[in-house]
Amino acid sequence: MLKAVILIGGPQKGTRFRPLSFEVPKPLFPVAGVPMLQHHIEACAKVPNMKEILLVGFYQPNEELTRFICSAQQEFKILIRYLQEFAALGTGGGIYHFRDQILSGGPEAFFIMNADVCSEFPLPEMLNFQKEHGEPSSFVIMGTTANRKQSMNYGCIVENQQTNEVLHYVEKPSTFVSDIINCGIYLFTPEIFQHIGAVFQKNQQDIDEQTNGNGWHRAEAIRLEQDIFTALAGQGKLYVYKTPAFWSQIKSAGSAIYASRLYLNQYHKTHPERLLGPNVSIGTGVTIGAGVRVRESVILHGATLQDHSCVLNCIVGWDSTIGKWARVEGTPSDPNPNDPYAKIDSETLFRDGKLTPSITILGCNVTIPSEVIILNSIVLPHKDLNRSFKNQIIL
Repeated sequence: MLKAVILIGGPQKGTRFRPLSFEVPKPLFPVAGVPMLQHHIEACAKVPNMKEILLVGFYQPNEELTRFICSAQQEFKILIRYLQEFAALGTGGGIYHFRDQILSGGPEAFFIMNADVCSEFPLPEMLNFQKEHGEPSSFVIMGTTANRKQSMNYGCIVENQQTNEVLHYVEKPSTFVSDIINCGIYLFTPEIFQHIGAVFQKNQQDIDEQTNGNGWHRAEAIRLEQDIFTALAGQGKLYVYKTPAFWSQIKSAGSAIYASRLYLNQYHKTHPERLLGPNVSIGTGVTIGAGVRVRESVILHGATLQDHSCVLNCIVGWDSTIGKWARVEGTPSDPNPNDPYAKIDSETLFRDGKLTPSITILGCNVTIPSEVIILNSIVLPHKDLNRSFKNQIIL
């Protein structure tokens, strides 16, 4: 049997997702009309012999997360549980801390997936690839091709082109290493815990020597990428499955719009009933007046777009209102369409002391009056604006 573990992080992350992450944990933010995590769960539930999905993170259990898990269990007919870390333990530390839960029932293999990625999730293909490469206990990283410059923002994989074995792994190198990048989706066998355990023992030993035995808990902070993959590369244990399908990170609100487009394109085949417009996703209870124009945007539940308003490249927050003839517009942060290997840039909020032009974000319960223009701006929750703004963070 198989299991899946989705790493959902915690509240100190997602700062580039503000103000939207004030209202909902980032993994539950709707992308293409459903919570970000639902895409992962839906893909896992389709894999034959998948028995359980574990969410690992350090969010406090809350009503929203509990409701989502109950709803997903009913919809996808699979057991889903949330395991809360006592602190941020890293991508390896979290799964090592809960290794007994992951291994209970004796899974032959399990997937590890970062919540903040958007993908077609070719999980059956990864399983077939694992059977054909290396020993039965080999591990698989999903990879994709990036352009030379952008590859340095990711984990870079040097492979043996004949066998697909990972010969060398470097996380965010300072110079070009390889155009094959880590997608944050892995297929492990239980043997991975021997390798993580060896790092844990070494960490514990180092900390004991430094602190006379008072810092044991820090030994559990382990990173799969730097601590495990770097060591496993070239040992005949680690292989890369290169996906030709779509993939992107969701680090910022702007990248959520792009991810939404990738999923909506897929919906033509998988969920035509969810399609609404040119990369537009509209939540429940949204009111849209006559003559409204919307594209490349996410409209969250309870929002109102009054007659003849125009919304382009935006996220409109829960219960917000855009007045008649108002224009709310942002700048897309899409990859270069002329470069087939381009990925979305991890844009910083400010550049040269100025707000980086990006999508416009309205927090929850924001009111935009009639006939004003809001461009490239971020509006924090519960604001009633009275004039136009451009390139502003409105507190």
